[in-house]
Amino acid sequence: MENPSLRARPSWLAWLGRYELGVLLSVLGLAGGLWIFLTIAGEVAAGGTLGYDQRLLLAMRNPDDLHDPLGPGWLEEMGRDVTALGGVAVLVLITAAVVGYLLLSRHYRTALFTLFAIVGGWLLSNLLKTGFARPRPDLVPHEAIVYTASFPSGHAMMAAVTYLTLAALLGRVVGRLRLKAYILLVAMLLTVLVGASRIYLGVHWPSDVLAGWTVGAAWASCCWLLARRLQRRGRLEPEPPEQNGGSG
Repeated sequence: MENPSLRARPSWLAWLGRYELGVLLSVLGLAGGLWIFLTIAGEVAAGGTLGYDQRLLLAMRNPDDLHDPLGPGWLEEMGRDVTALGGVAVLVLITAAVVGYLLLSRHYRTALFTLFAIVGGWLLSNLLKTGFARPRPDLVPHEAIVYTASFPSGHAMMAAVTYLTLAALLGRVVGRLRLKAYILLVAMLLTVLVGASRIYLGVHWPSDVLAGWTVGAAWASCCWLLARRLQRRGRLEPEPPEQNGGSG
């Protein structure tokens, strides 16, 4: 007589591979991001990151002229272009485009949740800036206009919040695994480039950017977990069946 547990094992493993790995990674992202952020925040408050911050910031400048970032003029201009990808105008346009796609795809509740996630991340970013009120770097001239506090980096945090959250939510309405992976990798690359550009332009300490990345990734992980929970309860549109390959 066949053992019922043996028959159940393949479906259980398939369920584990499909859902639990993503949950585990999101929980690790949430917990790890919060832990790293709190560690950095404590060090910043105690002045423990200042030496590292100063060395890295100076390493990106011509030692004979601190007004001159390393590299040719076109690299500096490219830095300004990249940093704009974390600016309010660009992020609003990208969010609107993704929400429009979700609405056209009839994922109405997912579109509403997307707006909640992005706006919530923006509010959190401003609350943290107001609470820490860290001055901007005065070691080198700024190569971009700034008008808010320094910690955490709003560009780095909102790039992580927006691109990673949109990637996670958009991935839930895309069936193919390789498309999900591609969307996530592009989101991660954009997030890294935006944060690096803030240091290069001299408008943020490196610890500001690292803190922005970590708390932004934690927020995106939290949103992914919440979206999954709402989806399992039927309050968000169901995810299409995953596909590993094939033409389409």
